[in-house]
Amino acid sequence: MNSDCIFCKIAAGEVPATKIYEDAEVLAFMNLHPTNKGQVLVIPKDHVENIYGLSEEMAARMMLVVKKLAIAVKNGVDADGVNLIMNNEEAAGQQIFHAHMHIIPRFNDDGLKSWPASDYLEGEIEEWGEKVKKEIM
Repeated sequence: MNSDCIFCKIAAGEVPATKIYEDAEVLAFMNLHPTNKGQVLVIPKDHVENIYGLSEEMAARMMLVVKKLAIAVKNGVDADGVNLIMNNEEAAGQQIFHAHMHIIPRFNDDGLKSWPASDYLEGEIEEWGEKVKKEIM
């Protein structure tokens, strides 16, 4: 536990939250400041800063919970779909440095837009692909 981390405090029961799922390793609760109402956050109970520090076992465990809860969120709020988002590091929008996945209900008329797309120049896709492939462990 990190004594300065709000999510660690929620996991320890020191800060109230509207919990919707809990097991020995994972906790899910309603986001206080949702993109759309019904948004859920899924965290490991142990403090891990982001995806890079998650064990393979914990990453798999979290994704199993996320899958179950994504269905519950979609059905529970009658959403048209859901976004699953995990921001890792400040440049990616991470604000609370405890690993967490957002389950955001989406509605056809919610006014939210998808991320902009771009194109590669001739030959670039292979170049960028090689940069990524050489880092796979």
